[in-house]
Amino acid sequence: MVNKLSIVGGGKMGEALLAGLIESKWAEPEEMSVVEPDESRLEELQAKYKETIISAEILESTHFLLAVKPQTIPAICRELNKIRPNLVISIAAGVTTESIESYLPEETSVVRVMPNTPVMVGEGMAAIASGSHASKEDLDWTSSILSAVGEVVIVEENMLDAVTGLSGSGPAYLFLLAEAMIAAGVENGLDPSVADLLTRQTLLGASSLLSKSGVTPSELRASVTSPNGTTAAAISYLENENFLTMMGIAIAEATQRSKELGS
Repeated sequence: MVNKLSIVGGGKMGEALLAGLIESKWAEPEEMSVVEPDESRLEELQAKYKETIISAEILESTHFLLAVKPQTIPAICRELNKIRPNLVISIAAGVTTESIESYLPEETSVVRVMPNTPVMVGEGMAAIASGSHASKEDLDWTSSILSAVGEVVIVEENMLDAVTGLSGSGPAYLFLLAEAMIAAGVENGLDPSVADLLTRQTLLGASSLLSKSGVTPSELRASVTSPNGTTAAAISYLENENFLTMMGIAIAEATQRSKELGS
């Protein structure tokens, strides 16, 4: 059977994409392959995905998705030179399409993607940008992959660093908030398991409401913030402590770091 897609890198993101593509029926398990050089991780993936080819070496394919660390891109691209793929999709943070194109055969189509970790549960957010040789068909094909595990938006490549700062790193901001909420619940007398459940379901419910209601975040916040009430007391403190400013600075720092990784 034809190898429809080869995922280079069997880490959490690579596996999440593989699992999502299988679950969504984007491709049959045997139509994809995963390249993972770490022996223990390779064996783990082989045990879980018995119908998919899991290899330590790069295999023949026309379409590759690079789910690897930025510093490994040059070496991997040199290997791909021998294969001359039609399309290379990269999720390596900060590495530009121009840089990737420079390592590949002339006029190879390259698409750069910034996904986030909720792809693991089919609720990811990904932004994609085309390189100088990528066609609309290449973008559509890439979108079909990421749509299998979440939502997709097409942006200009110079916006991907900001995407990284906002949504790529974004889940960690929510997880940090969850840590703080659980700790505060315990400090105020709740059992740790109760505080944990309250926090998880509150964040899940609020996120679902934000996603599905079609109402702006500020309107939703206002709807649960009664004058002189409990929520108002909390929001007032956060505003006085420049919570919004801190979030803006944090996202700017992540955006700048993405730019540095690509330089």
